Amino acid sequence: MAWYRGKLAMFLLIFQAIFLVLFGVLVEYDPAADARTEHIEEEHGYQNPVDFYYAMFQDVHVMVFVGFGFLMTFLRKYSFSSVGFNFLAAAFMIEWATLMRGFMELEHHHGKITVNIESMILADFTAATVLISFGALLGKISPLQLIIMAFIEVILAVVNEYIALEIFGAVDVGGSMVIHAFGAYFGLTVARVLATEKSRISSKEGSNYTSDLFSMIGTIFLWLFWPSFNSALAAEDARHRAVLNTYYSLAACCIVTFAFSSLFNKEGKMQMEHIQNATLAGGVAVGTTADLMIFPWGAVLLGSLAGFITTFGFHYVTPWMSKKLKIHDTCGVNNLHGMPGIVAALGGAVVASLADKDLYGRNLYVMFPALKPGGEGGEMEDMVTGSPEKMMSGRSASGQAGYQLAALAVTLVIAIVGGLVTGFVLKLPFWNEPKEDDELFDDHQNWELPEEEERMINGNSPSKKPLTKHGEAEDKV
Repeated sequence: MAWYRGKLAMFLLIFQAIFLVLFGVLVEYDPAADARTEHIEEEHGYQNPVDFYYAMFQDVHVMVFVGFGFLMTFLRKYSFSSVGFNFLAAAFMIEWATLMRGFMELEHHHGKITVNIESMILADFTAATVLISFGALLGKISPLQLIIMAFIEVILAVVNEYIALEIFGAVDVGGSMVIHAFGAYFGLTVARVLATEKSRISSKEGSNYTSDLFSMIGTIFLWLFWPSFNSALAAEDARHRAVLNTYYSLAACCIVTFAFSSLFNKEGKMQMEHIQNATLAGGVAVGTTADLMIFPWGAVLLGSLAGFITTFGFHYVTPWMSKKLKIHDTCGVNNLHGMPGIVAALGGAVVASLADKDLYGRNLYVMFPALKPGGEGGEMEDMVTGSPEKMMSGRSASGQAGYQLAALAVTLVIAIVGGLVTGFVLKLPFWNEPKEDDELFDDHQNWELPEEEERMINGNSPSKKPLTKHGEAEDKV
């Protein structure tokens, strides 16, 4: 008999003990949060970074824990797991991402990891990356597999982000490449490795009226707060543009999604799966260019394109991938995050190629630091032989466009190769992978369910006793 009871708890407590030791040895407050720091008073008083970032951070935090969690509750028998495991995994990744990101910068902080409000936002971004991957695997992996996947993926996601943004100097303020595309194709690759016929044809994968309604709660939260996600790390006029561009892109995407959802249906009806997901794709498609000078019409164009591509993807691409490629995508992350992420990356390359001082004025080098003169190199040929410093100095607008595309290519390679390796790790029998039909897309394997639900699962009729005002069955004498 397979060892199940206590295994998840053991791993969680081991990881938590390791995190506690590492936090105790390495992590300290940023000077902005340290009581021993003497802050210089400015004309209008000292402005702590938490005052500037906290509202945006809280919006992103709600997206990660409420938006993603409830969006995945559409599975009628897996709602506890969707919200609960989203909660667990996100909390796990907050700690691990903080440490992993800190490891990448130890040399800049005298061997210490400093934490502040910005590191909190970045940890949430990394958590979002893994939760996107979780969407492709929803209902098909055990919570222990999820934790192991999260541990591995956080490492790869942080390394990929460093290569794309720090070494290549790509711009991606909303993370459409390093968060959405990476998370989608990492998760899809893992899903392909773990694919089984039972998971592909399970009758329990569907939704019902109530579960779809709960999923729409997640959709609305994500739709409302997405401008904060894309603008959280921007500043001044760039933050203002990111909010505006995301706002209009989402609105256009919503309208186009409703239109094509109706057109793709033979009876002209909207499909809730499309509305739950495709309406959000505008936030992804505009993410890379959100803080750039794409103008409101450009945001509307990207949102409209995303609405069509994502709805088309749910209607045609997802069934084709399942049938022909044996890639079962539970939440349709290829449609919501993968394809719009690629659209965003291509849009970023086009916009970068048009960057000049006429368009950005003195902010050109603020938005594209790698264009700033100050050294040799910076063109595509430096990618192999050049140092990061060379790759980040004095490149042309066309060179920047090339690096934008290179960042996308590297992101896809790391995501797919990393997903393959992780998939084979998760395939080991030790991780309690759900394989039987009664284990797939079902809460009963991991949760103590209300008595009525247990009776329904076991094939017995639910109690017909009337309920008290407290919801308890009332015995009549």
